[in-house]
Amino acid sequence: MLTQRNIELKSLLTDSLREKQGSYLIEELMNRFPSVTDLIEVTEQELISISGIGPHKARQIVAILKLARTLIVPDIDFPAIRKPEDAYHLLEPEHRYNTKEHFICLYLNTKNRVIHKETISIGSLNASIVHPREVFKVGIKRSCASIICSHSHPSGDPTPSNEDLIITHRLIEAGEIIGIDVLDHLIIAGQRYVSLKEQGLMARA
Repeated sequence: MLTQRNIELKSLLTDSLREKQGSYLIEELMNRFPSVTDLIEVTEQELISISGIGPHKARQIVAILKLARTLIVPDIDFPAIRKPEDAYHLLEPEHRYNTKEHFICLYLNTKNRVIHKETISIGSLNASIVHPREVFKVGIKRSCASIICSHSHPSGDPTPSNEDLIITHRLIEAGEIIGIDVLDHLIIAGQRYVSLKEQGLMARA
């Protein structure tokens, strides 16, 4: 179901591109990029992958979306993360019924407000599944300033494993090179969680 902002954005694209209501191009855009954030942040390369959109049309759409950013997006109230508990309350519903480990990242702006949330991987946590490339390509696209990582422990025990620490330190090192800080890594198990930052485990021993 489309939200009011989706409807406004769809109408703006339809009118600006001189498309008919329900045209393939508009419907394909809304299907591929269902949230306002996804569509606002779309790149020319992503648009060109859609049948019927060439470089000129892609540039036109990006220009329209830049205008839409100022007209639609500013009133969205993104939550600010002040402490690990804030991140836990935002992430816990995502992890609540997981039977496999889910690795989810929050992407923050310079004011520590969440601008995006992304599930990076599902499955047993290891270095091959959680690769810095996958974590940071989203952050670069969203122009985020920092990241908070999280993953679930379906076992019910939030105690970090050695593998959890290795992956965290690997992400921190990659973030230092790229210029995106990894602020914390939460391990969530039901109603309990462990913040590696609070436990002093973000730095290598």
